Amino acid sequence: MSLSVLIVLHEFGHYLPAKAFKTRVEKFFLFFDPWAKRRSKEQLVSFREQKAKDYEAEGEAFKPSFWDKFEPKSLALLRKKIGETEYGIGWLPLGGYVKISGMIDESMDKEQMALPPQPWEFRSKPAWQRLIIMLGGVIVNFVLAWAIYVFVSGYYGDTTVATNSIKDGYIIDNPVLKSVGLKTGDQIVSVNGTTYENLADLSYSFITAKEAHVVRDGEELKIDFPVDFPGQLTKSKKEDGALLKLRVPFYIKGAIDTMQNAKAQIKEGDVIVGINNRKLKYFDQFPDVLNAYKNQTVTATILRDKNEIKLPLNINEDGKLGIIRGGNIDVFDKLGYVDVVRKEYTFTESFGAGTTKFIKQFKKYGEQLKLIFTPSTGAYQGVGGFYAIYNVFPDTWSWEFFWGITAFLSIMLGVLNLLPIPALDGGHVMFLLYEMISGRKPSERFLERAQMIGFLILIALVLFANGNDIFKAITN
Repeated sequence: MSLSVLIVLHEFGHYLPAKAFKTRVEKFFLFFDPWAKRRSKEQLVSFREQKAKDYEAEGEAFKPSFWDKFEPKSLALLRKKIGETEYGIGWLPLGGYVKISGMIDESMDKEQMALPPQPWEFRSKPAWQRLIIMLGGVIVNFVLAWAIYVFVSGYYGDTTVATNSIKDGYIIDNPVLKSVGLKTGDQIVSVNGTTYENLADLSYSFITAKEAHVVRDGEELKIDFPVDFPGQLTKSKKEDGALLKLRVPFYIKGAIDTMQNAKAQIKEGDVIVGINNRKLKYFDQFPDVLNAYKNQTVTATILRDKNEIKLPLNINEDGKLGIIRGGNIDVFDKLGYVDVVRKEYTFTESFGAGTTKFIKQFKKYGEQLKLIFTPSTGAYQGVGGFYAIYNVFPDTWSWEFFWGITAFLSIMLGVLNLLPIPALDGGHVMFLLYEMISGRKPSERFLERAQMIGFLILIALVLFANGNDIFKAITN
C-alpha cells in the first residue's frame, strides 16, 4: 500500500509539469499493462501509409510485418478515460507509468514516433522543459520524504538510547557478528574510527564496518571485519533480530498457570536480581545458572519497589522458572539499565530536525547502493523484491514506524529512478543532458534501442531481486 501510493505520487511528478507545459498525457497507470492497444485503427492506417511512403521514397516496396499488423488488446484491471488521459491499474505489478505523447518510453510506441511531430508532443518541447518533466517524479519523492521527516519530528519527536548509558556491553547473538569475534558484554567504543551517541546509529554502522574497537574485560581490542561482511549480514535470518541487543533485567510480567511458581508470591513488576545469593543483573546471565539447579528449589532475590526480598522458586527439569518476562524501554530506563533520551521539537525546529534526518537517510541509502555495486562485499546478495519490502514493516502496527519506512522508501524510489539506465528517469535525463551540452539530439532509433536494452536490464534486476526473496525463503 505504502509503495503503491509512492509510485502514484512519483508519476504525478511527471504528469503535472507535462500538463503545465501543454504536453499531452495519454495514460496514467499504476502498474504496467503490457501489450495494451496503443493506437486506434485510424492511427494505425495512417502509420502504415506513412511507412509505405517512406519505403517508396527509397525505391522499395512496403510489406507489413506481423508487428505492423498486430493490434494487442489491453489487459488492464481498471481503466477509465477522462479528457485526453486514460487512467487505470495494470496487471503487472512492477511500478507505474505515465504515457506522454511523442516520447520514447517503455511502451515502445514506434507508430506515433513514425508520424510527424505535433506541437503537443514531448519531442517538440524545448530540452529544458523535457528535463523538468523527467525530473518531476524524483523531485516529488525527495520532497515527500523530507516532508514526512519534518512531520515525524514535529509530531513524535526523537527517542534514542544513549550509548554512554550502556555500561556492560550488548547481547551479541547474531551468528555473523559472533563469527568476526564479537561477544556478549563487549562495550563498543567505535566503528570505522567513529563513535556514536545513540544505539540506532551505532547498530547501522555495522553494515559498512571494516573495523571496530571494543572493551572486553577491561581491555581494548581491535576487531577487523572481512571484506564480504555486508554480504554475510544479508544471510542473517529474521529471527536473529537486531544486530545489537540491549542487556535487560529479568522483569516479571506474570507466571504460567501450570507452573508451580504461579502460586509463589511474585508480582508483576518484580525484578529477579539473584539466585541463591548469586547476583544476576541481566537476564542473559540466567540460563546457565538455572540449568545448574534443574528440579530444585532456589532462593531468589527479588527487587520490589526498590527493596530486596527473598522468595523460594522452583526450577523445572528444563531449567525454566515458568515465569513470563515483560518490560519495555521505559521500564528499563526507570530501573537505570539504559538512558532513554527524548527530544521534542517546536513547529519551527521540526524543519531543521526533519532536514537532518532526510540528509542522513539519503547518505545511508547511497552507502548501501555503493556496497551493492561493489561485488567483493557480497552485498548484492541482500537485494530483495516485494517480499523484502513487506518484511521491513513490523508485525505490530506503529504509525511512527510506518511513516519512517514510507519516507525511506520514497528516498529509495527516487534514487533508483535516477540511475542512468535508459528505461528509468535517470536514463532519459542522461540523454537530455547530452543533448543540452552537445547541442545534438540522439536519434530516435538509438533511443528506441537504448530503451529496449534498459527495459531488459530492469526486468533482469526485478527477477534477480525477487529471486533472492524466493531463495532466502527456501533456504531459511
